[in-house]
Amino acid sequence: MIETVSIVSLPERLRERIKREGPITFRDWMSAALYDPEGGYYCRSDLQRWGRKGDYRTSPERSSLFAATFARYFARLYDQLGKPEAFRIVESGAGGGHFAAGVLANLRWNFPDVFATTTYVVDEMSTPSRDLVRERLQPFASQVEFLDGQTFDQGVVFANELLDAFPVHRVVLRDGEYRELFVTANSQGQFQWLEQQLSPDLSEHLAGYLSLSGLTPSPGVVIEVNLEIEKWLRKMASVLNRSFLVLVDYGAAAAQLFSDRANPDGTLRGFREHEFVADLFASPGEHDLTATVNWTVVQSSAVRLGFELVEFARQDQFLLANDFLDQLDSETSLAATESERLKLRNEAREMILPDGMASGFQVMVLKKS
Repeated sequence: MIETVSIVSLPERLRERIKREGPITFRDWMSAALYDPEGGYYCRSDLQRWGRKGDYRTSPERSSLFAATFARYFARLYDQLGKPEAFRIVESGAGGGHFAAGVLANLRWNFPDVFATTTYVVDEMSTPSRDLVRERLQPFASQVEFLDGQTFDQGVVFANELLDAFPVHRVVLRDGEYRELFVTANSQGQFQWLEQQLSPDLSEHLAGYLSLSGLTPSPGVVIEVNLEIEKWLRKMASVLNRSFLVLVDYGAAAAQLFSDRANPDGTLRGFREHEFVADLFASPGEHDLTATVNWTVVQSSAVRLGFELVEFARQDQFLLANDFLDQLDSETSLAATESERLKLRNEAREMILPDGMASGFQVMVLKKS
């Protein structure tokens, strides 16, 4: 007789944890919803996360011009590093591998000398994503490695929409006291917010986070406190040497995030099938969760850890300043049909128009000497 094993769903395991331990921080709830090994959104092999049929489309999936323009930029950084004999490009959070494939293809075609020295290192925690990246990068297999914790000497670390996927605490200043938003469950098993005293981890680190922000939030404004960013930057600082760190994400300055006019209810949001999720607590593990990056904290943390700020710009402005239009002309001239040329032009508009998708994203370039 074959015994069947009943797998307890992620929502049920979260309810059981709350029943056993009491309310949990939203940071823990979000971490489970996204990264639980069995039911977390990014760890599931049965979900299509990227592309038109998925839940969202990042810039590399929207246009080949994105990766091609960054390939040009990486080649420029290679020159600034003195044309090293071994050049490493590390992508942290490689997703489906679209960006990696685009960069390697463009380096091979347009910058063969850089390509010959390049090893592309994939830093991706999700097993389904690693498998997808490995398959997509098969044409470049001899120059692709997967992260093993080594030190990176003379290269580039690139992260696109990584920081906004780190789990966050949620905090509000109420009557002169900081309160944290926890998650509990009612008698019907529905997840609900519960405001109470700060958890020990947040109590220990909140003052430092606010110090990095340079100001305090307006009373009553919900803010997302991303303590994982500094941890990640600290890790990067420990392994990088004479290298660049290039961050692309949806973010804002602390002054905007802490304002009672801009984001009084915080910036936490969920996506499924390219639509906002109305109930963020519904079906954990079934949809993406994200919060706007506090760029003030990123820059302050990075400088404190020994990084130098090289550049910070809106993504559309960064692309235009780094030969995006030249890349568009080049790819348009090589397109075989008018349909392909029209597709490239439409993608380009979405990347660089002032009210386009890319105008809400920023690029920060840091250097570790």
